[in-house]
Amino acid sequence: MHPIEVKESLSSMVVLVDTREQDTPALHKRLSALSCPWRREKLDSGDYSCECTLPDGTIFSLADKVVIERKMSADEICQNFTRGRKRFVREFDRFRECGGKPYLLIENTTWEDIFAGNYRSQLNPDALVASLKAWEARYGTHVTFCTAALTGQMIYKTLYYELKERLERGDVDDHCG
Repeated sequence: MHPIEVKESLSSMVVLVDTREQDTPALHKRLSALSCPWRREKLDSGDYSCECTLPDGTIFSLADKVVIERKMSADEICQNFTRGRKRFVREFDRFRECGGKPYLLIENTTWEDIFAGNYRSQLNPDALVASLKAWEARYGTHVTFCTAALTGQMIYKTLYYELKERLERGDVDDHCG
């Protein structure tokens, strides 16, 4: 794709927000921090993805290619790795079958907090680290930590540069049915 076409396509980017993301003041803060329009729709995987309009008018969606799974805290991810593990595994397995690239964005914590056990869950810090690292190895997951105040910007930047790279490479016909 020509650089001008890439720029034009990127300017039409829309962030897709899964309908299961709870409609809270925190969600509205995240959405107001995005540097582009957004739309709520059911995503098969993840909480956020994006799409753009190509110069020929077709819609190019990353919903089956790149998603961001957002967790509000270490406690929430602990829950996914314990009580909700079967569902969490199924979701990531399904996305891996499509060759998808998942991001796991965890708010309000750091590696330091996790290693020190600075969270309320009874999950042992070594077990939590092991699960996060296993997810990276097994699913190619990119684990990122940030404050809630930066989440909207992190979502936008992650999706923008994923979209930009795919447009520049010409990966617009690659999808999982």
